[in-house]
Amino acid sequence: MTETTTRRTPAVRTLRALGYGAGAGVIASMAMAMYAMVASLVQGTGVFTPPHHTASLIASDDAMNASVGAAASGSNFHLVFGAVLLGSMIHMAVGAGYGALYGPIAARFDIRGAAAAAVGIAYGGAVAVASAFVGLPVAAAILGSGDQIASMAETVGWGTFLVEHLIFGLVLGALLGARRASTAIHA
Repeated sequence: MTETTTRRTPAVRTLRALGYGAGAGVIASMAMAMYAMVASLVQGTGVFTPPHHTASLIASDDAMNASVGAAASGSNFHLVFGAVLLGSMIHMAVGAGYGALYGPIAARFDIRGAAAAAVGIAYGGAVAVASAFVGLPVAAAILGSGDQIASMAETVGWGTFLVEHLIFGLVLGALLGARRASTAIHA
């Protein structure tokens, strides 16, 4: 019996890295969203305000404003289901996009272990800066979303915004690093 080795072309490797990055980006965006919701609760602006806020990229900001208003009146769990669903979908899609950008980088430089988490955190910081100064203002201008999107970092607070993105990067890096380590072990 002979053993054959399948070699993947660079294009196939890149597509796989994009796909793994996108999947890890979705999971990382969920971790980021959980932190954002807890932070919003602690800040007194309502647990569902972050997905309502994100939904206002393409929908009315009424759900976001109602969530903040309800929290000010002592009800931290105001929920507009459609807005939360829309905001969650937008957030995960953006996470998938940033993850897809990172996937080939992690694959190209064979980032694994603790280095994967550290590089992921740095990437999350870069995503925060790129989002705050380019991505969100451009998206708001194109979609007519207004200042609640264009100035999201200021709206939620720079500290919270940065920590959210560092968490995104940590989870993204750790997932892709663990996958690369697992693939190397089984190769």
